[in-house]
Amino acid sequence: MPGTSNKAEGTLDSYRRVLAATGRALPVVSFLGRLPVAVIQFGSVLLVTRTSGSLATGGVVACGLALGQVAMGPFVGRLADRRGQRPVVLAFALLNGLAIAAYTLGALAGLPTAALIALGVLAGATVPGIGPLARARGVALVRREGGEADERVVNAVLSLESTMDELSFVLGPALIGIASVVAHPAYAFGAAALLVAACGTAFALHPTATAVPPAPAGTRPRARADRPRLPRQVHIVRAGLVLLGILLGGCGAGITALTDELGHGDQAGLVYAAMGVMSAVVGLSMAAVPARFTLRARWRVATAAAAVLSLPLLVTDDMPLLYVAVTVFGALFAPNLITGFGLTEQAVPRERLGEGMTVAVSAFVGGQAVTLAVAGRLAQSHGAVAAFAVGSLAAALAFLVALRVRPLSAPGEAATPAVAAP
Repeated sequence: MPGTSNKAEGTLDSYRRVLAATGRALPVVSFLGRLPVAVIQFGSVLLVTRTSGSLATGGVVACGLALGQVAMGPFVGRLADRRGQRPVVLAFALLNGLAIAAYTLGALAGLPTAALIALGVLAGATVPGIGPLARARGVALVRREGGEADERVVNAVLSLESTMDELSFVLGPALIGIASVVAHPAYAFGAAALLVAACGTAFALHPTATAVPPAPAGTRPRARADRPRLPRQVHIVRAGLVLLGILLGGCGAGITALTDELGHGDQAGLVYAAMGVMSAVVGLSMAAVPARFTLRARWRVATAAAAVLSLPLLVTDDMPLLYVAVTVFGALFAPNLITGFGLTEQAVPRERLGEGMTVAVSAFVGGQAVTLAVAGRLAQSHGAVAAFAVGSLAAALAFLVALRVRPLSAPGEAATPAVAAP
């Protein structure tokens, strides 16, 4: 049909404009640079459980790693806004490579739990934030190009970045699984250390790093009160992203528990992959959504649909149904994340874009990390349905949060908004 063909061509044109602005090498480098985050997040439980013989120890250490990333992520973004992406990413990429190597060696050496937690926190705290900083860089590059289709191209940037996130969280567990079967999960961690050091350095030194220039020395805020005030919408969106992290954490714990209950624990990774692949496919298609379907309206629809489509997981009791339910549910995950990041990008002051994106990612990761630990215990005591119920409740609350988002044009909402909200 002509209309469908025109829409597809418009979507492809948006992605062409993104690649024209960023160059073809940057998405590849940024994808490989963020892949180690997925490897260490998903592989920490497996590595420490294998070396310590305790699943509880593996869970605690993995939670410490995630919380280290959550705590330091906003600082990395703020530092990149003030000093520029190049020196900050370069330093943190090299530190993170060393921290992952130390964490891996500590696990292999059988260090006490407290020492492993400390090394895990260090590995999480030094994550260079390539994913959110790539979003900020891509948005800055396409906005610099301008043109009539500016907002559609910005949407394409966010769609592409979220798709790369989804693919990294599909490939990360796959790499850990292959390493575990062939030899030992430590090999995947060794590869992650080399990858973040090499690709993080390449991302930092790429010519586009100057697209997000540091704040001029005379304009850098000397105190917290001197920074541009964030509009209320930013904090509401962050609350929604925390709930989306809880949703994914609850579903992840439920999938692990249910596959184990059904005697197919080895298929948990494949179920995750089915959800991630569907989410990635839908994420790429988000660039075709017309501008008249505003971000606020999209988020309300996406959160409501996620709440509804999470309900079948509560009654799923065999593997074929689990694959179907998770795959269908996965179609709603990327739209939620892309829209949440889009609302963040519109709301934060331009000079705090890197910080805004890293805080948004940290909100999501933090909700997921804490929930994985809590929902895992619930699933162990009350079955997979308890973990799925946590996720379903979080989706319903995320819809209520989405209803609270208001246009930035409301009086007093923002002192220096990035752009007016749709």
